[in-house]
Amino acid sequence: MPIATDLIQPDRGQDAIDIHLVNKAGFEAFAKGLSGPQRAALAAQKFTGGGFETAIVPDDTKDGPGWFAVGGVANPDDLSSWCMAKLAEVLPAGTYRRAGAEPGVALHGWQTAQYCFARYKQDDEPEGPRVLLTRDVGTIDFAQAEAQAVALVRDLVNTPSEDMGPAALEAEAEKLARAHGAKLTVVRGDALATGFPMVHAVGRAAAREHAPRLIELNWGDDKHPRIAVVGKGVTFDSGGLDIKPSSGMLLMKKDMGGGAHALALAGLIMQSGLKVRLQCLVPAVENAIAGNSFRPGEVLSSRKGLSVEIGNTDAEGRLILADALTYASESEPELIVDFATLTGAARVALGPDLPALFTREDATAEALLAAGNAQDDACWRLPLHAGYVEMLKSDIADVNNAPPGGMAGASIAALFLDKFVGAKKDGTPIDWAHFDTFAWRPTPKPGRPKGGAALGLRATFHMLRDRFGGR
Repeated sequence: MPIATDLIQPDRGQDAIDIHLVNKAGFEAFAKGLSGPQRAALAAQKFTGGGFETAIVPDDTKDGPGWFAVGGVANPDDLSSWCMAKLAEVLPAGTYRRAGAEPGVALHGWQTAQYCFARYKQDDEPEGPRVLLTRDVGTIDFAQAEAQAVALVRDLVNTPSEDMGPAALEAEAEKLARAHGAKLTVVRGDALATGFPMVHAVGRAAAREHAPRLIELNWGDDKHPRIAVVGKGVTFDSGGLDIKPSSGMLLMKKDMGGGAHALALAGLIMQSGLKVRLQCLVPAVENAIAGNSFRPGEVLSSRKGLSVEIGNTDAEGRLILADALTYASESEPELIVDFATLTGAARVALGPDLPALFTREDATAEALLAAGNAQDDACWRLPLHAGYVEMLKSDIADVNNAPPGGMAGASIAALFLDKFVGAKKDGTPIDWAHFDTFAWRPTPKPGRPKGGAALGLRATFHMLRDRFGGR
């Protein structure tokens, strides 16, 4: 369910409960200014100023609710997106303000902490709302939009595959197009066989109601620089004929997480009026098993014209992305960014929190890494090592989608995609960034519940806003 849009509001001096943010270094000085009963209340709640510690302190010295809240942070003078998130999770419903200062970037975690996916549960409605006030009213609209984009990724990823198949992804794209005056074009089913043959091959075994499609959204002024955002939309991945074990299929509703990121980012770009000509592409398929499933050892044609030997039908995401990236390259954009839940190798290397980033240009990588660090949405660059291209060789085709060996799996997958990202007419390679993201949080953290997760989304948006500007 979407995050409520009124969780942050302008501070016009209305009644509100104070929140004091304290760290361990400043706790002693803070406690000296309190009464004996107040210090006793902190001690009873074992509050020492540690990160994400919270406490409620009685206060009968002024009119009001009779109490204030205290939160432990690393540095009260340099807040993170998440430092007030625990407070938003545990405090009673009400209206709050940070005492003596503004919440700043903590507005984000305050909102995302109140996200709840309750679509299928009758008795799990969240308590709230907990409203946070700010005098920096110019930040409210954007902070709300960013939180809504994160919530969209979470909602789409958390929804089971039967309710979030290719048609449902198309419906989400249609909502975005209507909301922002964008043009939506969709190629479905057997019509994919000529223009997007690998999308068709991967998705053709699915039931009719989950037929594959290439979802395309276009928006913006033709005078502005063209960018493309691409997302892997495998709504369920059985592994195909190289079938996954049951444990490997358990989270495969999240295999459309790249498509969820692409749609959420497109929404942020349009809502913020970035000065770009946007093309958003989501190849949406279910990798199912049937008599017409594509097989190991087959050779598929691609939109680019390269032939692809199928080393493993469970390496299907790179196939559908390859056709979409080829199509995106044909318009010669200034930048292509893609998101995909692509390899287990990236998770082995970096764990669940850090999306693996691959880029052709060092400057693009540096900008994305810097934006991620600034927005508490860190990513980590891995190499497009040219020496590994030979691992993609096939004896009978131009390239193998999953060569044997298993080494450098995330880089090998990225190098496969690199073959399908084109160049401009003058031969200049198109600037391209690829996120191999998990799109899932296996354990909760303040502001980041277990389940679908937006990883790399905010880093990318802030890089784009810095590079291209907006309203």
